[in-house]
Order: sequence, then structure tokens, then C-alpha cells
Amino acid sequence: MSRAISKAARTLAEREGAADSLGRPVSVVGIGDDGWAGLTEAARALVGEAEVLVGGARHLAMVAEGVTAERVEWPSPFSVGFVTESAGSRKVCVLASGDPLFHGVGATLVRELGADRVTVLPAPSSVSLACARLGWSVQNASVVSAVGRPVDSLAAELSSGARVLVLSANGLTPGRVAVLLRERGFGTSTVTVLEHLGGPAESVWRGSADALAAAPERRFADLNVVAVECGTGPGLSRLAGLPDDVYAHDGQLTKREIRAVTLAALGPRPGELLWDVGAGSGSIGIEWMRAHPNCRAVGFEAREDRAERAAANAVALGVPGLRIVVGSAPDVLVGQAPDAVFIGGGLTVPGVVERCWAELRPGGRLVANAVVAETEAELLRHRAVYGGELTRLQVTRSAPVGRFTGWRPGMPVTQWVAVKPELTSSKEQFSQ
Repeated sequence: MSRAISKAARTLAEREGAADSLGRPVSVVGIGDDGWAGLTEAARALVGEAEVLVGGARHLAMVAEGVTAERVEWPSPFSVGFVTESAGSRKVCVLASGDPLFHGVGATLVRELGADRVTVLPAPSSVSLACARLGWSVQNASVVSAVGRPVDSLAAELSSGARVLVLSANGLTPGRVAVLLRERGFGTSTVTVLEHLGGPAESVWRGSADALAAAPERRFADLNVVAVECGTGPGLSRLAGLPDDVYAHDGQLTKREIRAVTLAALGPRPGELLWDVGAGSGSIGIEWMRAHPNCRAVGFEAREDRAERAAANAVALGVPGLRIVVGSAPDVLVGQAPDAVFIGGGLTVPGVVERCWAELRPGGRLVANAVVAETEAELLRHRAVYGGELTRLQVTRSAPVGRFTGWRPGMPVTQWVAVKPELTSSKEQFSQ
């Protein structure tokens, strides 16, 4: 057997065009519910060459008896420390479900060790298998992971006719999905629970969200994917400018039209981080995160009641990952450097703008809104130091005047937008 494994390992290296692929200390092999029988020859070769096998108990039990490597279960709480420590002296093979780079441990190991030290061989992902069973186009289905994350993220994906796949945390996730759908007005949606995809115990349950929500404690197999085909319901756009009435607030809310212009100035891009200073109801951070699933935001709010309200709004609108920090700026303005900053409160507090500008990444955007004369004066002062543009915004809404209709203007908002200059390279500085 060892001679056959060695030959297959050499074949894998040649196919990848990298003679040192098996010299990498860590390999990550995706394994499906069909176990050892479903692995390719190349995948079996990597498992066979390993000195240490790491994975969950279920994965390790699938490996053929003839493989003599030491078998180590993932520690609880989960950590990749053992793998990174062992990689210096022994060949380690990590077993993971499906595609290890799709919501899996593969991405973590590549980030920790570098792509040149990790070989990844994926199996079909649960998403690919689910779409194959349902006849869905993979590119047209949204994916939400409930593994170690709140299922509330599903709310951001809901709209009439949408198709969403939820990666379940356990056998109770389908019931929680159904309850959420019913609460958000999508009770008529079709829910399909696909258990043990690709394995001999594969099975399918299908029904309406309302039907499953009536028995939310029903337990399915822990290894399952929930497919949601949305019925007609009150979905919300991902574009900025959600209706004001979808937010719980005490009046501290950037109004819809101003909010849309503000988000346009902030310009959210996938993967970027926003600081929302003076978060209030959380609307700016929430709509920043709704712009793309990879957008991140931290809201800083001095009042605890407003912070709690902002967090609740984030859950209700499908972005439970919004982080809220309670405390007064500028002291609480610490953490990962932001790509964009919105200052909706605290403009008159000494040091707030200066701290935000210092922490902002080069090329990042700072946007601040002012309503009263005192904060507008601060914008003028800071623009003189940092540059940027000032814009006066005002919204006028229709309102009844007796039995007629007139126009009632809102308070004007002055908006300051500044972009932090990119760093100049030493070569450019020398040439100047």
C-alpha cells in the first residue's frame, strides 16, 4: 500500500506543476459524507503520507485502518495552534468537511502559515451538492452560514423569489430558520432540509416555513443544509436609504435621504471596515454592512440605551455582526484602523476628529454631518486643516395645509467629506 501511495503522491505533485507540493508541512483534505470511498487517489495519497492526522472525530473515523499516522481530534475550544506548532517538524494532514476553503479551516491555515506551506484538496462543497439536488444554479443562490454565527444574518437575504442556502450549526437550525422566516413575513416560503448530503444516509425534508415553525424544536441530523425559496414577503433593498420606520429610535436617526447621500460619500467596498462615531440608532453602520456581506462596522455610542437599541436594530435588519462599543469619544476610539469613518456625534468634543483622522487608513474616507451652527463651525475649522468638500443638504416634504398640500422643509445638513492622502513611497519622495 505504501508504494502505491508514494506513486500517487508523486503524480499529484507533477499534475500541480510544483515538485515541492508534498514538501509542504500541512495538507488539508476535504472529505464528504461518503468518507474514504469518496476520496480521490491524490487525496488518499496526502492522507497516507501524513505523520499526524487532525480532524473531528467523525472525519478521523472515516480514514482507512491501514493509515498509521497519529490521529488527533480538534481541541475544544477550537484552535489551529496544534497544527501550526506541529508543522515545523512533522507532516500534518487536516481533514475537513467538503471544501476546506469554503467557510472552513483551510482559509485559517493558509492565513496562519501562508499559501506556500499549505496544500488543499477540496471535495464537493455542501452548497454544490445542495444545488445539484435542487436543480439550482450555484451562482444565483445566496449562502448564509449559521456555524458559530447568529441565524439572524438570513434576514438580509430575504426578498420575494430569493433562493438562500443556510449552512446549519446543528439539527435545530432548520427550526430556527423557519421561525425567523415566519416572523419576517416569509412564512409561505418553501424550506428544504437536506441531511447527510453525498452520503449513504442522505435524506430530504420539504415543507413550508409556517409548517416547520409550528414545531421549531424538531431535530434533524446535525449534518444538514437548509434551502429556502422565498415566497412573497416584505423584503428590503440592500441599497442605502431604508425607510425610517424600520428603525427603532428616540429621534437620534440620520433621516432616509441624508443617510443615502452619506453612505454614497462613505462608499462601502467589500471587506472594508467603518467606524460609526455617535452611532445613535446604528443606521449608518447597519446600511454599510448591508451593502455587502463582507463589509464590517463598529459603532461607538456614549449612551448605553442607544447602544442597546442599535444592536437590536442590527439583528432585526440582518447584520448581527455590527459591533457596538459603549463609551465616550475620543477615548473609546481604538481598534483596527478603519477604511472609512462617519462622525454623526461628538464633533464639538476636543480630539474626536483628530483621533479619527489619525486612525483612518491612507486613502480612507471621513464623512461628518452637522445640523447646528456650532457643529457646522467645527466642520469649517477641520476642512481648513484636512481639506475636503462641504455640501449643504436639505429635504423638503409635502405636508397638509388645511385641506391643501404644502411643503415643509427639514433642517439643512452640512456634510464634510475628506479623503486621507495615500502614503508617498520613499522613491517618490527622493525624486521630488
